[in-house]
Amino acid sequence: MLFRKHLVNLLRIGSRNLSTDGLDRFSTINYEKIGIVGVPFEKGQRKKGVGLGPKAIREAGLIDSIQEISHKLDIRDYGDIQYEALNLPGRMATNMKKLEHVASCTKLLSHRVTQVLNDDRLCLTLGGDHAIAIGSIDGHLKHCSDVGVIWVDAHADLNTNSTSPSGNIHGMPVALLAKELADYWPYIPGMDWQEPIISIKNMVYIGLRSVDPYERVIIEKFGIHAFGMREVQKYGIKDVMKMALERIDPDGKKSLHVSYDIDSLDVLEAPSTGTGVRGGLTLREGIYIMEDAYKTGRLAAVDLVEVNPTVGTPEDVKKTLDAAIHLLVAACGHSRKGNIADTIDLIRK
Repeated sequence: MLFRKHLVNLLRIGSRNLSTDGLDRFSTINYEKIGIVGVPFEKGQRKKGVGLGPKAIREAGLIDSIQEISHKLDIRDYGDIQYEALNLPGRMATNMKKLEHVASCTKLLSHRVTQVLNDDRLCLTLGGDHAIAIGSIDGHLKHCSDVGVIWVDAHADLNTNSTSPSGNIHGMPVALLAKELADYWPYIPGMDWQEPIISIKNMVYIGLRSVDPYERVIIEKFGIHAFGMREVQKYGIKDVMKMALERIDPDGKKSLHVSYDIDSLDVLEAPSTGTGVRGGLTLREGIYIMEDAYKTGRLAAVDLVEVNPTVGTPEDVKKTLDAAIHLLVAACGHSRKGNIADTIDLIRK
């Protein structure tokens, strides 16, 4: 009883400081509804196994972990995207491998993400490879045209079909989405549903450390906001996030989309991924990005991609899945200080 009274008094004393990280936040911002979409897709690159990512993340306890934030959270799993490859004409855009799969899957995903957002839910999209962001971001834009994108990745994913060294479409989604690069593309059969309608000035990179020469040229030419690992080291993740949000959303009005490749983390933090690169974000820095995006009150959609449970040892897989869940629960409002909403309900009883 004494502990309870003491805690109530502390909460009363500190109530003026809870507006950005406590009770007022729960009462004024609708983060109580969450939708999960799985995309077991791996045709955007060559390594098998990444399509098992959504199942592995769910089985590692994603929904239970989110529910632990608050019993009030209404979590709906919309299931996995199921698609059939398109029957495309013989003459397709060159150097775009498995286009018939990418075009079909991402179109369906676009519709699903729009549905989740129309249902007034924070949308969590579980990949699969990063090609799925073509659909998830398109679906967000169809729900709300004023979107800012934070692309957290070791790679820029900014190649076109004429510059890609591999032809793997998971290295092309940003170039496909950006309207400034529309003239760099030929006609792409099967992709008529998708238009490059987001300005590249409304996108920001965090975590870059493996950028192709052409991608570097495009970043410089168009003045794309990019914070590589050098900038993270120089300024710290707090200031990097502050600068990133100021540059893509200076008025604090945009709906935010975080497209998060697990390989943005250092391979020591998340080894079970197809294109890991040393020298990446710590898990602590990675979580901070999600926490800060959530605290804006405008985070509407998150992609978590490139978890490959067939890469590495069982310990590697567990470490990577644990990291993925830490990132996703941070995007849903988990606080490392302790989650306060259910605590308040308990002590008021």
